[in-house]
Amino acid sequence: MKAYRVYLTLNLVTSVAFWLAFAVNSIYYVTVARLDPLQLVLVGTTLEAAVFLFEIPTGVVADVYSRRLSIIIGIFMIGAGFLLEGSLPVFGAILLSQVLWGIGYTFTSGATQAWITDEVGGEEAAAPIFLRGAQFDQLGSLAGILLSTILAAVTRINLPILACGAIFIGLGFFLILVMPETGFHPTPRSERTTWNSMLHVMRSGLGTVRHHPTLSSILVAGFFFGLYSEGLDRLWTVHLLQRFTFPLFPTVVWIGGIELVSLLLAMLATELVKRKLNLKRWRSLVGTLLALSTIIFICLLGFSQAWSLALAIGFYWVLTALRHVISPLYTATVNQGLSSEVRATVISVSSQVDAIGQIGGGPLVGLIARQASIPVGLLGSALLLTPALGILGRIFNKRVETIEAD
Repeated sequence: MKAYRVYLTLNLVTSVAFWLAFAVNSIYYVTVARLDPLQLVLVGTTLEAAVFLFEIPTGVVADVYSRRLSIIIGIFMIGAGFLLEGSLPVFGAILLSQVLWGIGYTFTSGATQAWITDEVGGEEAAAPIFLRGAQFDQLGSLAGILLSTILAAVTRINLPILACGAIFIGLGFFLILVMPETGFHPTPRSERTTWNSMLHVMRSGLGTVRHHPTLSSILVAGFFFGLYSEGLDRLWTVHLLQRFTFPLFPTVVWIGGIELVSLLLAMLATELVKRKLNLKRWRSLVGTLLALSTIIFICLLGFSQAWSLALAIGFYWVLTALRHVISPLYTATVNQGLSSEVRATVISVSSQVDAIGQIGGGPLVGLIARQASIPVGLLGSALLLTPALGILGRIFNKRVETIEAD
């Protein structure tokens, strides 16, 4: 199926490109742009603020006009953002780059999942495709980290970031040529003359959330996922750089190697979940989310307080691998029982909830890290995850099988 192949290609190439930048940008921020812990977190907060402001409007555009068009626009904007980031190692320019690629991401978020769901015939057919896409995403991440580490070690540390931007621009032109859209039926042109159709879809999507308490609870848990994650994402590299000494190899090789192993573990964990988990059962999805989140909480506590480099890396490997598994499972959970006309909007709501959490949690953890220490800030991140464990536990104990049962 052409759409299936395009979806997997999209996951693979975007992952290669993202990890070209992600594998080195924390080191780039600290060693070239000279950002402090609070500035590091504010970079992430700016990104998430852009996601927060544009996630639902761009999701509605995907539902009303064209998911294909929305995805292509987003890919070009992401590329422009990374080209700016790699060109100017200045705090203000880095913030602007986050706005650019953050808005671009919102054009793809929700639209990509909704596009493939409609192209393959519904959410049950899409659930295993999400996991297969995650595996291609992990394969691309592996290649991206290797390429990034090599480029940064033998040339300049900003070159992988520039290469990331160039790949996204090329991908945009590729999608223009090959991306199909046959399962989606846009709003008739006669009904697009005002904002009424967009507002109707938005109201329908938010109404779906309001009328299904279990879905609402899942989204609240997603808020706490965002609340805890931003501090970890922005501070884990500087935590290792400041707390430990890296022997034998350059820092960029160590960081690249750490990311490489964590992704190999993520690929293994995703395959095990794909084989063992019943993706059609709501309770199986929720129970797996609860178990993995609990392990992440324990490992984040250990990572923040570890007294040796080996122990810290071990905790980081486990919690990062499980975070890669949680992402497609969370999407599959939110996607259960949604109608096609509001699917992209509701998935965009879930992304916006995550962004709100990251906007709130990031600066808090950054302030704690600057005023006290980075390990204390990471400990705070772990504590911010605890409400999600309680929410998922309560949902699991309700023995709810589907959203329609609410």
